[in-house]
Amino acid sequence: MFLCLRPLPWPAVNLDRRLLRQGFGGPSPAARAARVDLILTVGGGLLAGVLLVLQARYLSQVVGRVFLEGASLGDVQSLLIALLILALVRSGLSWGSEVTANRIAGRIKRDLRRRLSAHLLALGPVYATGERSGELANTATEGVEALDTYLSQYLPQLALAALVPLAVLSFVFPLDPLSGAVLLVTAPLIPFFMMLIGSIANTLAQNQWTSLGRMSAHFLDVLQGLSTLKLLGRSREQIKVIAQVSGRFRQTTMGVLRVAFLSALVLEMLATISTAVVAVQIGLRLLYGRLAFEQAFFVLLLAPEFYLPLRMLGTRFHAGMTGVAAAGRISQILETPIPLAQSPVHKGAPISPSPNSPIYLSHVHYAYDHGQRSALNGLLLRIEPGQKVALVGPSGAGKSTVAHLLLRFIEPDQGSIFVGNVALNDIPVAAWREQIAWVPQNPYLFHASVADNLRLARPEASLDEIEWAARNAHAHDFIQQLPQDYDTVIGERGERLSGGQAQRLALARAFLQAAPLLILDEATANLDPELERLIQESIERLLQGRTALIIAHRLSTVTHADQIMVMQSGRVVESGRHDALLEQYGLYRRLVHAHGLEREKSG
Repeated sequence: MFLCLRPLPWPAVNLDRRLLRQGFGGPSPAARAARVDLILTVGGGLLAGVLLVLQARYLSQVVGRVFLEGASLGDVQSLLIALLILALVRSGLSWGSEVTANRIAGRIKRDLRRRLSAHLLALGPVYATGERSGELANTATEGVEALDTYLSQYLPQLALAALVPLAVLSFVFPLDPLSGAVLLVTAPLIPFFMMLIGSIANTLAQNQWTSLGRMSAHFLDVLQGLSTLKLLGRSREQIKVIAQVSGRFRQTTMGVLRVAFLSALVLEMLATISTAVVAVQIGLRLLYGRLAFEQAFFVLLLAPEFYLPLRMLGTRFHAGMTGVAAAGRISQILETPIPLAQSPVHKGAPISPSPNSPIYLSHVHYAYDHGQRSALNGLLLRIEPGQKVALVGPSGAGKSTVAHLLLRFIEPDQGSIFVGNVALNDIPVAAWREQIAWVPQNPYLFHASVADNLRLARPEASLDEIEWAARNAHAHDFIQQLPQDYDTVIGERGERLSGGQAQRLALARAFLQAAPLLILDEATANLDPELERLIQESIERLLQGRTALIIAHRLSTVTHADQIMVMQSGRVVESGRHDALLEQYGLYRRLVHAHGLEREKSG
């Protein structure tokens, strides 16, 4: 038990080994500094343990001389001074170990937050769409913070639980082999029972963390949709739902606490019984004159300190048990492969995309959910320079997947994408995205001013250029009506704006970026007919001289496209201009007729 310096074989501890390799075994400066601090922490704790043995030795000598030999204060003064010095040095070592242990946790948490944020950003919106934002935010904040106790207390104590008892045994065995044997035999009982309790604690801690993630996700969803719930008169119903979710979290938390208290009781009971066994056998031998008083008192002083590191190990493990559960989720996110293919290292200058090159998708396949849900099946698609290509089709046909591939949020499972004669994955991601302006159906706006949200397209843009883009998107008038016009903070996801206003800001970004390739995902959604007409005119101006891929849900917006690609089941089944496709009596004609019926019903 004491001869190996590695995590104990508890199921909960095994979860964090990958995370520890990333935190302590990486090449980053934070990892190297954390390794140094861990060595200092463990070294300081071990030296404090050795000083404790020396304190017990000197104290036993003081008591033996005064009690048995009748020594005066002057006779033991040097020993008392040594005891005082040892106590001061030991206190300093304990303080230094605490400082370095907290520094370990701080450095790893900062590095982990940075890497976790960068990894989530690299995974892109496709990954985030399949997750709940509240749960991810909870993992990135509370999850990383929950590692503090685990990193600063449990991990150093793990090493000390192996080293300090060994140091004590090295002093006890030469003086009293029998007591050393008793200590050696009884000590493994504590980690043995902790293994049994740890399996239960692991399950409960995982349930607690899962419950916390669900509660955080649901609460954030309710907050973000509170205005809609109030409009529909359903906001009061969420009180009961949140109470139920909170109640489940309370129950799981109380279950974890019950196991923690049970563990503490078992630890104290085993340590007390083991110490009593040592004390009884020492007392009997002392009574029959088979052991000197000074040696007996020395071993008796060390017995509780021998078990203390093991008791502290179990206590600190339960204190950091939430961090252990969070570590599993953090490792899961960090080990999720980034879909972006890494750009190769070029001997010369990196390949730059040409704005006047055709884009060709050759036999592209893609499936979501680890290949379980197919989205594209051998797609063939070509976009000529300056051409306006519209993708239409029923829901689930793969239209948005094509946009995500071109934006390089995902990479094809099979097939290739070419820009001219260059494979798309040979072009650096940042350089390629500079050539694309994307207007999604549900644009994301940040808790910042209107001007800052527009400058995402071009950070160096002046206010005059921002106003020009807003005028072209018919957003300037409503922006001027805001309390501080372009300096007005619009809230997370543009909560202070209507859907149509948010859509116009997204369109203004596209004007400001002035990229040669446009991807429009129904840019006229959420607008009334009059405003839709104005925005459509702006889009026509924006499209002039540019290549565009238009994902159409309202077929009235694509009748003038140069090429309409009709998709079904991940393939292009029809292509051509509007009039020619109507004459084929195929899927496009059925979609147009269905669209017309819907408009008649809505009218």
